[in-house]
Amino acid sequence: MQASTPAPQVPLALPDPQLPRLYTFRRCPYAMRARMALLQGGRVFEAVEVSLRDKPAHLLTLSPKATVPVLQLPDGGVIDESWDIMRWALAEPDAHGWWARAQSPENLDLVRRNDGTFKHHLDRWKYPQRYASEAIAPDAHRDSAVDVLLRPLEARLRRALFLGGAKPCATDLGVLPFVRQFAAVEPGWFETLDLPSLRSWLSGWLANPLFAACMHKLPAEGANRFPSL
Repeated sequence: MQASTPAPQVPLALPDPQLPRLYTFRRCPYAMRARMALLQGGRVFEAVEVSLRDKPAHLLTLSPKATVPVLQLPDGGVIDESWDIMRWALAEPDAHGWWARAQSPENLDLVRRNDGTFKHHLDRWKYPQRYASEAIAPDAHRDSAVDVLLRPLEARLRRALFLGGAKPCATDLGVLPFVRQFAAVEPGWFETLDLPSLRSWLSGWLANPLFAACMHKLPAEGANRFPSL
């Protein structure tokens, strides 16, 4: 971890039409990983904090999905999938290998598990009231989430410090916000699991300046220059 990274710079309040504009929501795990990738890739961008109850009309025009994150490029292009935003942010130039190390079959499988079955079970454990009509108990979803992703992550992290090996990669950033969300549902119970390497990995990332920078709190309105590392 790069503990010596300087503190984020103070953002500028004025929007800049020459910069990419990210529509984001601070607590959304998909938006978190997009912001981390943009920061790690050294991309200068402005951001709009979206109220999920009152989404801006421009966001709805850019992406009919109306979900964050959405990245509007200066040339008019739109990227409305978080993993694709990460690719744009990190892939070129990939001088430090963050994107390349994420392209192994094993790492791509972890992202598929995270975004698919794990997220399915996580939602039903974290928000049981939304799925009250379903027959499966929340604790069963919790246990399935552990089996489908957290145990494979533990096995990987016992062999290396990061999912990229000796160095981190986009896969680390891609799954981190979701593991963080899972661990926060019942922290005491999470601590009892036989997942020491995963907990160490999670703690390290939560203390990393990159994660702190991505959680910068934006003003409630308008487009603002996002602080850089």
